Parts: sequence; C-alpha cells; structure tokens
Amino acid sequence: MTDTKTTTREVNVTSKTSVSVLFAGDSGDGMQLTGTQFANTVAVHGSELNTFPNFPSEIRAPAGTIAGVSGFQLQFGSKPVYTPGAKFDVMIAMNSAALKANLKDLHRGGIIIAGTEGFDEKNLKLAGYPEGSDPLHDGSLSNYIVFPVPVLQLTREALRESGLSSKEIDRCKNMFVLGLLYWLYNLPLQGTIETLQAKFQKNIQMAEANIRAMKAGYFFGDETELFANLGRFDIAPQKQHGIYRRVTGNEACAIALTAAAMRANLQLFLGSYPITPATEILQTLAKFKKWGVKTFQAEDEIAGIVSSIGAAYGGALAATNTSGPGLALKTEALGLAVMLEIPLVVINVQRGGPSTGLPTKPEQSDLFMAMFGRHGDAPLPVIASCSPVDCFYTTYEAARIAIEHMTPVICLSDGYLALSSEPWKVESPENLTAINPRFPSARKPEDPPFLPYKRDDRHVRAWAIPGTEGLEHRIGGLEKEHETGYLSHDPDNHALMTRLREEKIAKIADSIPLQSIDNGPEKGDLLVLGWGSSYGAIKTAVEQALENGLSVAHAHLRYIHPFPKNLGEILGNYKKVLLPENNSGQLLHIIRDKFMIAPEGFSKVQGVPFNEMEILAKITDLIKEL
Repeated sequence: MTDTKTTTREVNVTSKTSVSVLFAGDSGDGMQLTGTQFANTVAVHGSELNTFPNFPSEIRAPAGTIAGVSGFQLQFGSKPVYTPGAKFDVMIAMNSAALKANLKDLHRGGIIIAGTEGFDEKNLKLAGYPEGSDPLHDGSLSNYIVFPVPVLQLTREALRESGLSSKEIDRCKNMFVLGLLYWLYNLPLQGTIETLQAKFQKNIQMAEANIRAMKAGYFFGDETELFANLGRFDIAPQKQHGIYRRVTGNEACAIALTAAAMRANLQLFLGSYPITPATEILQTLAKFKKWGVKTFQAEDEIAGIVSSIGAAYGGALAATNTSGPGLALKTEALGLAVMLEIPLVVINVQRGGPSTGLPTKPEQSDLFMAMFGRHGDAPLPVIASCSPVDCFYTTYEAARIAIEHMTPVICLSDGYLALSSEPWKVESPENLTAINPRFPSARKPEDPPFLPYKRDDRHVRAWAIPGTEGLEHRIGGLEKEHETGYLSHDPDNHALMTRLREEKIAKIADSIPLQSIDNGPEKGDLLVLGWGSSYGAIKTAVEQALENGLSVAHAHLRYIHPFPKNLGEILGNYKKVLLPENNSGQLLHIIRDKFMIAPEGFSKVQGVPFNEMEILAKITDLIKEL
C-alpha cells in the first residue's frame, strides 16, 4: 500500500523542537499498543524519544474508573530528549476517567482530543464527576484547546463494510486515533501499515480493517474543519548516522547479556521465574536460541537462581532476572554464589513495595536489599542503569565484572526504565569492552595439586570447569579453607576468608572508571547526585538551572558498590549535595555513613518517576538557602 503523507488542502504547519503526548483511556482501549506504535514511527522518522507506559496493576481494572486508566506518555523532538515530559502538550482522552486522572499534568493551553463516546452519563458517573456536569460542555476546560471527536462512531462508519463483528470493529478505534495523531504531527503511515500487515499476516481481514481505521483517522484530520485554526505541527528529525533502533530497558538488558556471552566466548544461560515488570527479559532471550542462548522458566524464584548457579559452575555466563519480591526469595542462593565465588548476573527490575505493593509502578526501594540483603557478610558489586539504552551498557558491565572478578553482581533497573524506550545507536561488537574469563589449564598427575581458592593480586580465584582433568575440587555452602577449598570450621580461617571476599569486592574499584560530572562546574554551590532512573529528570533540571545562572552540577552513579575511588573528593567540592531518590532515602544513608557528610534528601514514593520541574524547584530553593 502507498504511504499517505500529503494533505489535500492548505493547512498551517507550525514547526516545533519537541512535544509531549499522552495516550490515555481504559485498559481495554489499546493505549499501550497505540503509544508504542506512535513511538516506533517517530523513532524511525529520526526524532529523539523518551517514553513512559503507565498502566494499572490489575489484569482488568473496573472499566471507566480512575483505577482502570492506562496511559502511554512520550516526548519526541529534534533535540536530545531525556524524559517523557514533566507535563504534556497533547492528551488523547478516550473517556472521562482518563481526562480526570491526567488533566493536572496537561500544560495550560494544551490540546485535548476527547473520544466523545467515553463522556456519556455512565462514564462520567464512573469517573466520579458530579451529577449533571460534563467537562466537554460546562466550561471547566476553558484553559485548554478541546476537540471532541466521536472516535467510535467514525471507526464504525469506516469499517461498516469490513465484514467484522461489532466487537472487532470497536477494537480498531485506537488505530483511528493513531491516524489522527499522524496527521496532526505530519508523520508517515507506511511503517504502521507494514507492522499491521506483519502482525495480522494470518488474518488479512483484521489487518485491512486496522489500516482502514488508521487512514480514516488521518483523513478525518485532513478533511474536517475541526482543526482548521490549529493546523498541523512538524518536528524536524535529527541528523543521525549509523543504525538505530528503539529499545526498552528490558530488551537492552537481554541484548547485553547475549553480547557479553559472545564477547567472552561463553554460552548464555538465564534461569528465571516470570515477575512484573522483569518478565520481558526472559521473553526476549527466549527468542535468541539461534545465538545459542538457553532460557529456563523455573517453577519459582529459588529454582531460577539455583539453576543459574549450576550453569555458572559449569562454565556459562549465567544470569537471572527478577523484581523486589523475587530478589527477597533469591537471597539465600545469592549467599551460596558468594561463597562459591562464581560469576552470576542478577538483574533486579525494581517496583513499588513492600510485599506485592505496586507491581506495575517504578520505585528505587531495593537498594538496601541489594547492598545488605543476605545473611552473614556476603558482599557483592551493585551497579545501576540510568536510562533504557544504558540498561545495555550497565548489564554488559555487570557481566564483565562478574566474569573477571568471579562474583555475583546485582544490576538494578526499575519499572520505568524497563518498559520505557528511546532510540539506540546499535553498537558494533568490536567497540565493546573485551571480557576475559580465566580458566586454569588441565593438570597431569605429576603436577602440583590444584588449589581452587588460590588468588591473584586482585584476590580473584580461577574459574575451574568441572570435568577438566586435574581440577577436581569441592563445592558447597560450607566455609572453605584458604587456597585448598577443603571444608573448614577453623575460626581464624573463617575470619581470613571473610576478609578476602570483602577485599576482592573493594578491589573492583581499581577496574572501574572514576566518577565524572555529567553537567555543571567541578566546584560550586550544589551538586545533585543521582542514581538509576532519576537521570533524565535531574539532567534536564540541572541544564535549566545552569541556564538560569545557578551554581549547580550533576553527577550520576552507575557503580554503587564499590563506589568510584574519587567520589568522596567530588562530594567535597560543593557546599551542599542534593540526593533525589524514588524511595525514602536509601542512598542518602549509604553516602552519609561512608563519607560522613549530610546530603539533602529528596524522596518521592508515589509509584511515578521524578519530573524535571520538581527537581528544578528543589534546586532553586536549596541554593536560595545557601
């Protein structure tokens, strides 16, 4: 099919550098699919992009209620984009609950495209509007530009002769909305057409119906007088070189594990138990069988990590993925991996807690558990990703550290990074850091006996693969004798081994980069220190603060245990340190205990990430106090 790009009448076209859009509706309205496809289109078009899917924890929350609202927010533009936008410029509200839940985050003067069928008396009542009120007609939206569109009616008219049932036709209404947004932002249809043809290749009738609905939405924008005064918008694409793809954080983790295994010339094994929002890592790796990837969906979290420990003992790059509740269940086995001193990558996609908490909402509240959540002294490295694309580089680095330092490593992501996406310039394998496992050679009977816990100058033992002649040795969770690996209950030996395991992790600081300043002066009034998914909001806020003439800088931690060797020096270069976290202040405690300073905490535990406006306001207030 040919692409639809031109307009049949003269329309004002306004150029913009960026725009933030929210698709919001009931859980059954297909907003996640619509937002994802819109994101794919703008990414292929060459725009910078950042997305935030936000959906209910319930499998099917009550239709028409605030609790059942599903949203997909994205910001795209011709300049670097680090967040989905503190507030959005355009809101697609498929029903009254979507409008009520999200109106507070729409810019004054912003655009509302409302599906009128979702604003009938029943839906208004379910959304909690007072009896007799109707926001589309009572003047309460006078501060916004409102376009009521009978989306369902127009979709039914477009597909009247499609041969589909009424229920199947109604499911295509999200494609009508997508086509309308493509018209509004002067975007091509062809990529979505090809996607729909591939998705429904076994159901041509459904593919044609969705394509027809999308084109109906596009031509509705083109032909109706409804948007005559508004016109269209154009976001110029970035001038990009190289091969790009849109990637979610979970997909990036999966790709990184595969790349690390190939770079280290090892097989990859993932032992996993499905858990929101980490399951996509397992699903993605399960598709990589042609690259020798082996995935195992275990019966529970404990079996998942124990199977991975077995794979690591056998010489594979082994990994397991989970979220907070699953990490809690894995802790005893993590202690076994520490005792065995074998490489293991544990990806923890954090979510709101405690217990099952907020399964689909992001939080950074597992840092204490990652650092200290094991019985006995069982230190291991902890690193954190800061963006969907950075999930690739951080996971790859976790694999390198695990293999080269013979230790389990916890790599922290969260629900925001895992499910959101951005364009990624695909790495060439030769640009990736080398990963060098150290396997001892086979031994002859006349050779000296093999010492499995004999260490190099980094306190790292060799990776002895079972079945290698002359490398027979004991394994298990009981304490090992120094060098020989025999079972030992000797008090002095236990003290020695405890100290050596701790020093081994501390020495990893010698092989990681020094901490850098992301933006701002190397000395000044205020340092905003972040970790994890707060990166985009902090970076944008600090850029705006610097434009306002404030003395502020931004440093973002990837390595949390051990810290970069120069972190203490950097912290001492500023009068005050601000530490935003999506928890109650966990890194704050660690920094305070380690460096004996008193940072200013800034906590947010609402199940949603920080936005740049919140952080900018906090920066401004703190500098005024200095």
